[in-house]
Amino acid sequence: MVNKIYESIAAALADIKDGSTILVGGFGNAGMPFQLIDGLIEQGARDLVVVSNNAGNAEVGLGALLKAGRVRKVVCSFPRQHDSWVFDELYRAGKIELELVPQGNLAERIRAAGAGVGAFYTPTGYGTQLAEGKETREINGRHYVLEYPIHGDVALISARQADRWGNLTYRKTARNFGPIMASAAKVAIAQVQEVVELGDIDPEVVVTPGIFVQRVVKVD
Repeated sequence: MVNKIYESIAAALADIKDGSTILVGGFGNAGMPFQLIDGLIEQGARDLVVVSNNAGNAEVGLGALLKAGRVRKVVCSFPRQHDSWVFDELYRAGKIELELVPQGNLAERIRAAGAGVGAFYTPTGYGTQLAEGKETREINGRHYVLEYPIHGDVALISARQADRWGNLTYRKTARNFGPIMASAAKVAIAQVQEVVELGDIDPEVVVTPGIFVQRVVKVD
């Protein structure tokens, strides 16, 4: 019987290794898997590469993971806002690396990983510092930059509902990067507010099919 429900966050995160690339869902605090991130801090994995929309807010969630000194590099589109002081201090001190990616490119690079796309051309970033060292090409009179997929060892995402097969639904904008990150990671771990019986989620409203989700944990 397929059952992807884990009894605890600790059990779901137990085998995450040092140096892993972690895809972290969320757009600011919306859809941020706070409990899974707290569990990752307790788990102790270090030297992580974190891929997320931003570089953390204040000292909770991703900000707390950065403050704990567990992250070697951040790949994101929006590293600075009024409460990103943890990342700011680490970056200015040379204690963390940053790869800045335009948000559309970030989403497409993650989606490409899940879709099996080897690389793609995009006009975004052409002629800027973000294209330095990258292959470019002119297509039909327009200039493009070649971008490569972002694969994750683990995806940490937050959803509203799940069944034991790992089918997920989300609440409004909390959906954001969750679906594409689940498909782009070797292991997708979802924290959910509610676990329901098989058949209780209408197939027409399933956003992330269970084939992309390996572990589910119910949180308060």
